[in-house]
Amino acid sequence: MEGVGVVMLIPLIVALIYGENNYGGFLISGILSLSIGYIFRRFFQAKVNLRLKHGMIIAGFAWLWAALMGSICLMYSTDISFLNAYFESMSAWTGSGLSIYLDVEILPKSVLFLRSLEQWVGGLGVVIVVIGILIRPGTTASRLYKAEAREEKIKPSITNTVKTIWWIYLFYTVLGIILYVLAGMSLFDAINNCFTILSTGGMSIKNNNIGAYNSNIITIITIVLMVIGGTSFLVHYKALKGRVLDVFKDIQFQAMIIIVSIFSILLLIYSHFTSLNSVFYVVSALSCTGASILPVSTQAGWTDFSKVILAACMIIGMAAGSTTGAIKLIRIVTLVKGIYWEIIKILSPEGSVLPRKIGGKTVQDAEIKEAGSYTFLYLFIIFITWLVFMAYGYGGIDSFFEISSAQGNVGLSVGITSPTMPKIPEIFLIFGMWVGRIEIIPALVLLKGGFDLFKRFNRSKA
Repeated sequence: MEGVGVVMLIPLIVALIYGENNYGGFLISGILSLSIGYIFRRFFQAKVNLRLKHGMIIAGFAWLWAALMGSICLMYSTDISFLNAYFESMSAWTGSGLSIYLDVEILPKSVLFLRSLEQWVGGLGVVIVVIGILIRPGTTASRLYKAEAREEKIKPSITNTVKTIWWIYLFYTVLGIILYVLAGMSLFDAINNCFTILSTGGMSIKNNNIGAYNSNIITIITIVLMVIGGTSFLVHYKALKGRVLDVFKDIQFQAMIIIVSIFSILLLIYSHFTSLNSVFYVVSALSCTGASILPVSTQAGWTDFSKVILAACMIIGMAAGSTTGAIKLIRIVTLVKGIYWEIIKILSPEGSVLPRKIGGKTVQDAEIKEAGSYTFLYLFIIFITWLVFMAYGYGGIDSFFEISSAQGNVGLSVGITSPTMPKIPEIFLIFGMWVGRIEIIPALVLLKGGFDLFKRFNRSKA
């Protein structure tokens, strides 16, 4: 909560620079979050023996709280309804990139910066920020780290791992800003675009997103930053340490190259995309960035083939241990390999022992089961939301595309997301963005814990 409060106050600097008077929303949400966070840390931190389930509850709640604080700012500064403000804020924090605003270029620069900052911080994870800044080393940091669906360890301790991730993230952020400025962007645009692209958030400060700059150089820089954002921090660490070849040995990076190559060629041949557009949109969808170079109206007119190809990318996602969303490549690779190993096992002589390795690491039955279970849950939530959208009269392919974009934390849109969309579909998209970002299980643990608490409260009243 304290970390969220700090984020809410930072855009005040931008408001002061540009002479904007919308301080109230930032001050209210920032001071409120800081105060409540301080109270909780002061009176409860030492008394709680944090277990994994507690970490998951904190992780699940942290995103809901962050979205609530952001929505206060948006309601105050742009005069929109609570539901629309919450949608926009959840979309920013989770890096989903779908926007309820029809014209973002009329928004105050402090609000534009807030959205970009939320994406940049959310790209690492709200809880990761807490570990890096506020939490002491030890079991608490480890539980919170795992609760936000992260397993990779760059350093022996979780706290040092998070600090290393922060330094890598800051390095690429500075590099991205410099590249954008050299390509002709203003400093304000470069900062905002780098924040949103590197974090694979994609929520732009321009109505036509990256296409507003009409520059192939900026488009290529954006592709590079999206690939960087979608690559595991562990791989980045090895590369920055001089082990560049390890990047190409990483199984998830290899899978990304294969998918981008095949799907880009399919769009080039069957949908008549240009070569640059096809690579850009496949990388944008697969990395879950959602950046675009064409207007939403043009995207709405794409063929069903194009929409299904890009929706598949948005469901797959890039590397685990990166800023990307969706199912993630390692689970897809594990599932495909698991099916292959099962076929080989059936065809092999009885009693044969088959080596099962991915990227040189032995794969256990539990890992294959987890990949299958998570993928089923992920697709099941998409299916339920899809039924809701079609019940409200939305087309099958368009609604599938928009839902895949929201739950994958992507941001590509065919025009369904709008300030006038029905409330129930909008709530389902908010839910999809939330569960997609925290990888479902923490959300289910929080909901189950809340339900159990409600039942206990009712029993005590009776």
